[in-house]
Amino acid sequence: MRISSKRRSDWMWAYIMITPLMLGLLVFYIWPVFQTFYFSFTDWGAFGKYTWSGLSNYKQLFTDKDLLYAFRNTSIYIITAVPIGIILSIVLAVLLNQKVKGLSLYRTLYFLPVVTMPAAVAMVWKWLYNSDFGLINYVLGRLSITGPHWLTDNRTALLSIIIVAIWSAIGSHMIIFLSGLQGISVSYYEAADIDGAGAYTKFIKITLPLLTPTIFFVMVTSLIGAFQVFDFIYMMVGDIVMESTQSVVFLYYKYGFLKNSKGYASSIAVLLFVIIMIITYIQMKIQKKWVHYE
Repeated sequence: MRISSKRRSDWMWAYIMITPLMLGLLVFYIWPVFQTFYFSFTDWGAFGKYTWSGLSNYKQLFTDKDLLYAFRNTSIYIITAVPIGIILSIVLAVLLNQKVKGLSLYRTLYFLPVVTMPAAVAMVWKWLYNSDFGLINYVLGRLSITGPHWLTDNRTALLSIIIVAIWSAIGSHMIIFLSGLQGISVSYYEAADIDGAGAYTKFIKITLPLLTPTIFFVMVTSLIGAFQVFDFIYMMVGDIVMESTQSVVFLYYKYGFLKNSKGYASSIAVLLFVIIMIITYIQMKIQKKWVHYE
């Protein structure tokens, strides 16, 4: 009886402790998801009034050219930023996992962009990209090269934002990969040394296979974050975004907050949510074929 009473007391205190967190998740995460799904079937007017519109918003999704361009830009962003960011992060993590002088300093320098506010990062890079007196075009001018209009030219605007996104995220991914590298047993490398394996062979045959769980985690989180890219586009380009830089989330922002078409914006959010869920599910299924757990 005493054991049963103590167990009930433990469960009661456990529920008490997690109640604030559960309430926060319910109010700020779970409820808004259901609310957004409901609003996607409505049409909004002035003063926050809305009426039921059925599937009209979803029908508009399949005829909206802006949405098609937004998905194209987001896809380019994902295909470019995610793999390059992961590869560079792995290379840096391997280099910073060696015993060299000033190792802590190097790790700190690469991690600095992560702890810097995105607004500050965007403003600094916006000045660097300035076509008239930015540092990048100044250096190119000294080399007798005419620098482009980085953020106002359709040919370079998206690329410029991708570079900033990779630079700002590479530090956090590097730390994750570094922890994954340090979790690999030294005995594998010692056995490889006995067999006469070189650095390249050890990296391909030992490091990469044992690092695949970490790569999988970073890949999933990076893809989800890339689908939701908004902050750098908004802060570096502004409200009037060009066709070449408009992402899906920015299109959601434009319809929801600038055009007051919250019903259609909600349908965009639901579509993006479904796409992310499908891609994540596919990744979870495929990972069994290439992720190696010890």
